[in-house]
Amino acid sequence: MENEFTELVNQHRMLIFKVCNLYCPDQEGRKDLFQEIVLQLWKSYPAFRQEAANTTWIYRIALNTAISNFRKESKRPVNKELSSLAVEIPDMAGNVGSQDDANILRFAIDKLTEVEKAVILFYLDERTYEEISAIMGISISNVGVRINRIKNKLSKIVKTQSNEY
Repeated sequence: MENEFTELVNQHRMLIFKVCNLYCPDQEGRKDLFQEIVLQLWKSYPAFRQEAANTTWIYRIALNTAISNFRKESKRPVNKELSSLAVEIPDMAGNVGSQDDANILRFAIDKLTEVEKAVILFYLDERTYEEISAIMGISISNVGVRINRIKNKLSKIVKTQSNEY
């Protein structure tokens, strides 16, 4: 069982990395979240009946773990040294004008809610509405509605961002 699980995680580690990158801004946080997701996968592996696709099962656990972790982390106060804040402000101002499209999209996606991030991740990952529906536990028509709303929201965020600079 252990070998099967290890092989499954290795086959789909990029999927887990995508979720980690979406919900954690720093490298250490991504490593911690990756380990937490693998732990949760391991705990639920004996109960996995393989009625759903492996990717659906992994996405569902990864997202639930990431969202749970995100909520837990967002309740903690962020402690930064004043000197590190002073360094970040000029860097942010200097990079905004030179950002490429991927960075602008990343910035806009960071402004979405946890659920919206998950839906757009699947959409950008070229998942079908049926797959997104199965993973998220919502109807196929709801997937379409959410994707359209998220696209509109992202468009507004990008326009607002480009007007500010």
